[in-house]
Amino acid sequence: MQNLEVRAMARSIPAPDLPAAREKRKFDPRILVGVAALATAGYLGWRQFAPVPAPTFLSVSGRIEADETDIGAKTGGRIDRILFREGDAVKAGQVIAVITDEEVNQQLQAAIAEVNAAKQEEAQAKFDISVAESRIEEARLNVAQAREDTAGRVSQAESNVAASQAGVEQAIAEVKRAEAEIKRAAAQLQLARADRERYEQLFAEGVVSRQQFDRARADADTAAAELETAKATLVARQAAVNTAERQLQATRGNLTQTRSTALNPTIRGSQLTATQQQKEQAIARLAAARARVNAAIANRQQLEKRLESFQVKSPVTSIVQDRPLEPGAVVTSGKTLLTVIDPKSIYMRAYVPEGDIGKIYVGKPARVFLDSAPDRALPARVSSIDAKASFTPENIYFPKDRVRQVFGVKLSIDQEKNYAKPGMPASAEIDLQETGKP
Repeated sequence: MQNLEVRAMARSIPAPDLPAAREKRKFDPRILVGVAALATAGYLGWRQFAPVPAPTFLSVSGRIEADETDIGAKTGGRIDRILFREGDAVKAGQVIAVITDEEVNQQLQAAIAEVNAAKQEEAQAKFDISVAESRIEEARLNVAQAREDTAGRVSQAESNVAASQAGVEQAIAEVKRAEAEIKRAAAQLQLARADRERYEQLFAEGVVSRQQFDRARADADTAAAELETAKATLVARQAAVNTAERQLQATRGNLTQTRSTALNPTIRGSQLTATQQQKEQAIARLAAARARVNAAIANRQQLEKRLESFQVKSPVTSIVQDRPLEPGAVVTSGKTLLTVIDPKSIYMRAYVPEGDIGKIYVGKPARVFLDSAPDRALPARVSSIDAKASFTPENIYFPKDRVRQVFGVKLSIDQEKNYAKPGMPASAEIDLQETGKP
């Protein structure tokens, strides 16, 4: 029995390989496949469970934008000149456009003529006062001299008659000027009323603004007031004619009495009083002339200020972005003449996925790369972050990405030269390593 077990065990033990048998065995390629499979599985396991280093930058894409300012006309009219074009640099306070209005120019010329006429009346009134003062002084001297020389009194009486005659003629001339002024004021009123009716119709049709209609109505009211003033002036000057004629009659009577009688202090006193009244009238005319001068100057200054508003000035130092109009175009108040941008306000508008918005904050440093110059990094910082999330804008991303929630981010660019310009596509890297908040 034991022999049988020994023989069975001997059969189960493989015979040792002989050297000749080893040389005949070939390499099995399945071993190499197995080793490669084990290596691949090990690498994938390492990738799956190995720690991933935190990213140092958050990459975003977007476009360059800038704060725009629309510079408009303060008043309506026809564009005479536009002094700048797209891309031109404009300084604050520079005149960018000039608007003309022929009606305002005509009104200004009329106002200048009114100022000159009023100043002439003022000068005439001053001259009349000086003449009256001379006559008063002369009358006083005559009172003293009349006691000694009757012939002198007669001569003075004759001089007074001549002066009174001149006063009458001057007063009549003033009446004629007043009548001419009434005709002018009436014609001006008729024109102003016609303008008011025309502007009223145009305003009802929506062609002109309320301001233009109110101006036409105010011009009509002013013309009516000027006509009333001219009428009052005529009445005053007619009264002055009557006074001058009475004065002439008085001086003639005084001359007759002086020739026929001796010294009469009462008559001399009346003559002095009349001359003093002439002076008072001249003083009143001077006050009226000065009031007219002031009113005319105020009207002229108002029109000059309106003309100044036709010179449109830039409120900021900027660069022209758009010029929608050309000279010759008719514009209304507020119409945009130029659109400008502040070169210091250049920024990049980008969108950060909702899951990454917690990694950034206002003040975070960043770098902006223009698509046209990808090797040039422009320093920037996060200047604002939208308070609410929104869907990705359609004009930037693919349809499959538009369902994502993103936050709009503004990256202010610090550039010495104007490399970045509105509308240029760009990308940016927001630094995630910098942790110190400003």
